[in-house]
Amino acid sequence: MKAIGFTWGVGGVLLLLCFAIYRLAPLAMELEDSALTVFQWCALVFTVAYMAYAEGYKGFHLGFAPRVVKRADYLGNNPQLGHIILAPLFCMGYIYATRRRKMFSFGLTIMISCFILIARLLPQPWRGILDAGVVVGLTIGIFSILYFLLQIIRNPELVKISPEVPSE
Repeated sequence: MKAIGFTWGVGGVLLLLCFAIYRLAPLAMELEDSALTVFQWCALVFTVAYMAYAEGYKGFHLGFAPRVVKRADYLGNNPQLGHIILAPLFCMGYIYATRRRKMFSFGLTIMISCFILIARLLPQPWRGILDAGVVVGLTIGIFSILYFLLQIIRNPELVKISPEVPSE
């Protein structure tokens, strides 16, 4: 049960991120067929750099990735059938989390959904520019999860972030 919960939790989150990249990358790749202006090139460079830092490093590497892995480790050490079945949701903090973590997770999901709806309204090349930044951020997120996964396999004490589960 321990290995199943841990693997399904981390693997499910990675699958969701890979699916998002799979859906967004073709839109970003359409930029190859576009003749971008100098302003659009500057916007592309800024967007990729900003998303690499804000989404990839600050969002994923410093917060989301270590918490996903730490919550997967917690789930592996405290397996419950319902949590194992919903392990990706457990690892993302939607279930069996502190009130603060649940509110943050759901609030972030609502905010991202609103950004997605707005981004869909953008014409090319602007949508491709935005999607290129998101793809870079998500890719950094995947590598961050893999990094913390290796850390927690080697020594769980190296990942010093709270899993934010309710106190027993």
